[in-house]
Amino acid sequence: MTRSTRRLLTVLLIVLGLVATGCGGEDGTATPADDGTAADSAGTAEPQAPADEPTDGTEAAADAELTPVSLQLQWFTQAQFAGYFAALDQGFYSDAGLDVEILEGGVDIVPQSVLASGGADFAIAWVPKALVSIEEGANITNIAQVFQRSGTLQVALADSGIESVDDLAGTNVGNWGFGNEFELLAGLRQAGLDPDTDVTLAQQAFDMLALLSGDIDAAQAMTYNEYAQVLETVNPDTGQLYTEDDLTVIDWNEEGTAMLQDAVWADAARLEDDEAYRDASVAFVEASLRGWAYCRDEFDACVDIVLENAPTLGESHQAWMLNETNKLIWPSPGGVGLMDQALWDQTVEVSTSEEIISAAPDDDVYRTDIAEEALERLAEAGVDTTGESYEPVTVELREGGE
Repeated sequence: MTRSTRRLLTVLLIVLGLVATGCGGEDGTATPADDGTAADSAGTAEPQAPADEPTDGTEAAADAELTPVSLQLQWFTQAQFAGYFAALDQGFYSDAGLDVEILEGGVDIVPQSVLASGGADFAIAWVPKALVSIEEGANITNIAQVFQRSGTLQVALADSGIESVDDLAGTNVGNWGFGNEFELLAGLRQAGLDPDTDVTLAQQAFDMLALLSGDIDAAQAMTYNEYAQVLETVNPDTGQLYTEDDLTVIDWNEEGTAMLQDAVWADAARLEDDEAYRDASVAFVEASLRGWAYCRDEFDACVDIVLENAPTLGESHQAWMLNETNKLIWPSPGGVGLMDQALWDQTVEVSTSEEIISAAPDDDVYRTDIAEEALERLAEAGVDTTGESYEPVTVELREGGE
């Protein structure tokens, strides 16, 4: 339960004088409260304030002044999105005047489409996927490029003989599809391989089981997720967990076909026509980037926040994910959230050469003024917005990611 939600529930209990209370589930139904915020040790409600008692300066009045906005994630709740949950937990959004609802994603959720249809105020989406939606008519714009690097890898077992893109010729190459395969396809063609004839492309589940069972020779993996799944699995040949020495990795950042990934997208028309929405956009980006700075500087505390919101994944897996996600963000030499023009151009080049989109998009599909204003506010508050001295931590994975 987030801080702002907990405060609001407490105030409601005081006003209504309830003995027991509930918190809203995803379907809007009430479930019993279990955090003890409403009742004392005897299980009785806090005394009710007189109805005519002044309420100026109360937290309820403050919460009533917050602007409600929603953020659509592109996947299930995990440390990939830790900065947004940290901003919520630490009160950065409320400090910025916002009451933020974070909407979980999933396999069948297209965040940029949810945004374009009015189902959310902001969305997290990979750039090439959003460019496809824009070409199809979605009027959205990138207002903060959070990830500065790509986290996509192609991973093989070390004894497979696959050490480079050239070595993929004649092999079974796994990929997830759904727009996640573009860097791979561009990398194959750059190496002179035809994806249709020189390799066998195999539909891969969002795990590494096909690689470990030998059904595919090279698997698609994110540095922060599927790669860790291998390293937290016992190698039957050694009886110990797989190590990085047991694997070989093709990194698309090094191959020159990496594409921009997680970014904050907003409704382009509303930014132009609705001053309040634009103000909320600056506030949202400011607080979100502050959340990411918090996860950089307060690593363990940020992992705890993620675990409170996503208890289904193990602690060591979430810690690995946060560490690898931080690597994709920090350092940000120009300022976190600002666009790396060279990588933008590379993303567009790959998108057009792979015929992901038919032509380069207009210049207004991303804008920097929102992030620039947010960075100015953060700098005034003394927040490090470049992470120039950032160093990743060392995370020890445990079996099953526990």
